[in-house]
Amino acid sequence: MSSYKHIEVAPITGNIGAEILGVDLKVNDAETIQEIRRALLEHVVVFFRDQDLDMAEYISFAQQFGPFGKEPFVETMSEHPNVIAVVKEATETKTINFGGQWHSDWSFQECPPFATLLRGIDIPPYGGDTLFANMYLGYETLSDGIKKLIEPLIAVHSARRPYGLGKSILGDTDKKAMKIVRSEEAHNEVEHPLVRVHPETGRKLLFINPVYTVRLKGMSESESKDLLNQLYRHALNEAFTCRFRWRKNSIAMWDNRCSMHLAINDYDGYRRELHRITIAGDEPYGTAKPKPDISRKVLSAG
Repeated sequence: MSSYKHIEVAPITGNIGAEILGVDLKVNDAETIQEIRRALLEHVVVFFRDQDLDMAEYISFAQQFGPFGKEPFVETMSEHPNVIAVVKEATETKTINFGGQWHSDWSFQECPPFATLLRGIDIPPYGGDTLFANMYLGYETLSDGIKKLIEPLIAVHSARRPYGLGKSILGDTDKKAMKIVRSEEAHNEVEHPLVRVHPETGRKLLFINPVYTVRLKGMSESESKDLLNQLYRHALNEAFTCRFRWRKNSIAMWDNRCSMHLAINDYDGYRRELHRITIAGDEPYGTAKPKPDISRKVLSAG
């Protein structure tokens, strides 16, 4: 267990997730930020309670971890172009909520986000929890035979299922409070190694998700389906997950490179609003795709 001088870290399960206590996020000294980042790397997702920040303070905290990521296909806040208001109104019943399928944020980008931050603004009296899954364990607990089979594979990612011009897995996007932008651009495809090497920890993990991973390279979607679904079922073992119950002024921050998450849609008739920021990441690499030459690449989410 790592020791910390400026924060208290309280794990919420044995495999993923920890609350960070004894810290005021309005005070962003370098040593505290470094320890928060270390806790994030250790626990995959970290949570803060009772952080009464205004928007400027929230953005300032997020910026301590790197430049903003790019936010495609979803309209950001007019006065804060790097913040998405994740909103489901009380009138939006019997519909699919934003984030309501297991996914990794924007994995269809060439450089998906390093991290995502989410802050509770308007929280229903019950429901609306977020689940997180540890994708390190999704890989590490596989048999040696399956590891050998999947390590050479490339996964193809695309935004077309939720944001393309066909039928959306988000349902009727025109009736949602959030402004969803459907476009031809969402049909673009990006290739990432199925088994990714984390650039900071050096650990291998599964870098796939049911929303944006559309197939395996060299295979059709139907040919890829069985193997991908087998890996999802394994990775989403309850023992590899944690559940976070939101309160106003709570903040969750997760390492998007080694996790999936899911927003539970069980609060019909109540309003829920959270503010989301992504932090730019790097190009995924692994056995099937060597580490890129960073001297010619700028780390960005786009």
